[in-house]
Amino acid sequence: MRLAFWRAGKDKVIERALHRPEPKVTVARQAQAESGDIDLHALGAALKRRRSFIIVPTVLALVLALAGVNLVTPRYKSEARILIDGRENVFLRPTSDRSTEERQALDAEAVTSQVQLVLSRDLAREIIKKNKLAELPEFDPVLRGISPLKSLAALFGIGRDPFSMTPEERVLDAYYDRLTAYAVDKSRVIVVEFQSADPELAARVANSIADGYLVLQQNARQEQAKSASAWLSGEIENLRKKVSEAEAKAEDFRSKSSLFVGTNNTTLSNQQMGELNTQLNNARAMKADAEARARLIREMLQSGKPIEASEVLNSELMRRLSEQRVTLRAQLAEQSSTLLGNHPRIKELKAQIGDLDTQIRDEAGKISRSLENDARIAGSRVDSLTVSLEQLKKQATSTNGQDVQLRALEREAKAQRDLLETYLAKYREANTRETIDTAPAEGRVISRAIVSNTIVYPKKLPIVLIATLATLLLSTGVVVTGELLRMTAPRAIAAFTPAAAASRVAARSEPVIEPEPVVSESAPLQPEMAFDADITEFAEIEQLADSLRRDGAAARKVTVLGTAAGEGITLTALTLARHLARDERVVVVDLAASSPTISAISADPAAPGLAELMQGEASFAQIITKDKLSRLQLVLAGRPGFDRSLLQSPRVTLAIDALLRVYDHVLLDAGTASDLPAELLTTNARAVVVPDAGMPTEARTSMCEQLKAVGFSEVTMLKKPVQPSDAVETPRVVAA
Repeated sequence: MRLAFWRAGKDKVIERALHRPEPKVTVARQAQAESGDIDLHALGAALKRRRSFIIVPTVLALVLALAGVNLVTPRYKSEARILIDGRENVFLRPTSDRSTEERQALDAEAVTSQVQLVLSRDLAREIIKKNKLAELPEFDPVLRGISPLKSLAALFGIGRDPFSMTPEERVLDAYYDRLTAYAVDKSRVIVVEFQSADPELAARVANSIADGYLVLQQNARQEQAKSASAWLSGEIENLRKKVSEAEAKAEDFRSKSSLFVGTNNTTLSNQQMGELNTQLNNARAMKADAEARARLIREMLQSGKPIEASEVLNSELMRRLSEQRVTLRAQLAEQSSTLLGNHPRIKELKAQIGDLDTQIRDEAGKISRSLENDARIAGSRVDSLTVSLEQLKKQATSTNGQDVQLRALEREAKAQRDLLETYLAKYREANTRETIDTAPAEGRVISRAIVSNTIVYPKKLPIVLIATLATLLLSTGVVVTGELLRMTAPRAIAAFTPAAAASRVAARSEPVIEPEPVVSESAPLQPEMAFDADITEFAEIEQLADSLRRDGAAARKVTVLGTAAGEGITLTALTLARHLARDERVVVVDLAASSPTISAISADPAAPGLAELMQGEASFAQIITKDKLSRLQLVLAGRPGFDRSLLQSPRVTLAIDALLRVYDHVLLDAGTASDLPAELLTTNARAVVVPDAGMPTEARTSMCEQLKAVGFSEVTMLKKPVQPSDAVETPRVVAA
């Protein structure tokens, strides 16, 4: 079964209703009934009519402000500037700091701390005493007398009673009221401003504060140096005693243990072991060298090679024998050129050469034997030195424990001595700082205060302008507020008067559109509207939402349908659902799929819908998305291009029943309901109909009766659909 049958005959009913006679009313009466705008011409006339109520207080405020600023005693301001540079005189700087030309730059917190030092009470007492401010009536109100008005205010606790304060408190209160000290942004400059009725006094006090600040810093440094000097002197005396005792213990232990120190601050035993070790190494080297030379000469003699060792060549005898051999070989060569080998001269020369070779070899053997004797002598020395070294090692092993104790005593004495020397250096620096008359300060005055003739308090022109404009705006606001209340009072009374409401309905120039009926099982269909005719569509929707909340379980399923396709049906369903979602769990099911609005407001526009659920391509958790602007949740009909015949499946009804078990309200956006099953829309459901704006009353009543007959438990006919331009507005709460 389809719901399209109730649209049949609708056009005929509308045509009959449009031919009814229209009542004639004036345009002004219609504008008065329909328009809720503010009448600006009436406001202008009211302002013109009551201009005296605005002008008189304004002029009076102007006169009083002028008189007041002229009666107040003027004040003059002078300022001095101090630079916090943290520098010192290079000649007065401690020796350990003379390599550094400038201290570490001060941070913002340090400069702020110096500002608090300028505002300190100790400095304030010095300035008050130096400039005799306690004797001036400007700083002690008791000296110039207390006005009765101030006494009365103090009596009621509005102000402070000067007589209940000490003279010092009164002067300090006035002093701090006129003093301003602050640090210039992104700099290390402190500005000291002081105000007074006497410009010369203002400049003098500002300069006194700057000078007093520097003196206060100098005194603080001198006191610091004095306290440090006194403490260091006592510590130095104690350290001297400790150093003497430590050194005496070390020397006493050294003498008892015979641990005397030789050169290079080493003990005698260690020094002797070092010397013996050096001699032993030298003897071993000599032995190895002699043995190597002797072995080399001996190998040359055995092999018959020419003897070319340095010891042989450097010998005087070997040199002469070699020269003779060379001479004889030269003669042999000369004679061999003319004589034969058996010649007596040739034989003589060869015999002489052989005798020389024998002498050379004998001399080389003697040199080899001499080197071997030197090696044996070096070996004997190595043995004796080794024995002596072993004895010294045994002796040193027995004295190692005593040497460890001696080194511990010497370290203690050295530590005490170093600490004493450090304290002595600091004591000399502190004593020097203490004796200097002008200790360096953290800052210096870079701009001294001068006498100013410019009045800084009161600011006459701003005070007069502010008082005059404030009075003008206040009086104008009172007049406008009264006129607005007068204009809205008759309208509010008429809205709640039945007779006035009837007269407004009868006076309309357009056909009277009666309120749509609300069909229920307990009451017959009535032609009266469920809501007031002057209430906007948002107030109508909100009243409908309140009604659905009150009905509770009886209104869990709501079907929103319309007489013609358009955005109004979807916007009406979304507006009603957002009202309900403020306090309850609500879901909107898109069955029309004719409007892109639901996809546009969805947090996931590409999410699957009922069509994909019917095909098994998505689950319940996947088809439910959220509204971007509220707590509302949405279920789309399907992705673009889906088969609408899937929405006629019985499984869609099962899906709606599942949603009813989870949510407090399920709203079905059915559109015109032209191709949807009646059981899906009407079972345990209420209907909310979105009609055409020009639909007559007879057609609306007939439509409600037909929907009631189809199976809806209750039918609500709205006055008109929500327009796209109004859908973005915030719904207002209108009293029913």
